[in-house]
Amino acid sequence: MKTSMRELLIGAATELFYAEGLRAVSVDKVIERAGTTKVTFYRHFKSKDDLVVAHLQRRAEQERDGIGAAIAAADGDADRVFQLIAEELGVLACGQGFRGCPFINAAAEYPDPASAVRKTVDEHRAWCKSTFENIVRPLGLDDPRGVADDLMLIRDGAMVAGYLDEPDAVAASFLRSARALTRTSVPA
Repeated sequence: MKTSMRELLIGAATELFYAEGLRAVSVDKVIERAGTTKVTFYRHFKSKDDLVVAHLQRRAEQERDGIGAAIAAADGDADRVFQLIAEELGVLACGQGFRGCPFINAAAEYPDPASAVRKTVDEHRAWCKSTFENIVRPLGLDDPRGVADDLMLIRDGAMVAGYLDEPDAVAASFLRSARALTRTSVPA
């Protein structure tokens, strides 16, 4: 199946944005990487910010697919979901060129909460928190929304630590923390 030019542009942008930073990469560099022209670029995107949003939407879809797969594989077992997420965090952190969370990175580069980029970041973070809340709700915890907020904080920390620390240690720490919050500890 042939990839559309829009998808080629998003793919090129995703590689460059993640490796070099959103603001550091010019539209011209994306166009060159995708092997197209400015006319074609602007036929698909009104601005660079629109391309950044498309890049973040792709990354959000990938993360949502991964978490969704973990939920499906765990079949209602919250601890198993967190095990699978921890394993994936370890895999991500081991990946070539891992530079932490693309959403945290984007928020740092786009501080205006009214920008389309920050709104995209906020939408994804809201999805993550809601999903964490849905995972822990069956556990009968006193404050599932608060636990979901805490899990998001731990996820954020794991993504930053994955860039700085050993991937196995990050995965193990995420799982220990998730278990401590949800009281789903499994005996050693």
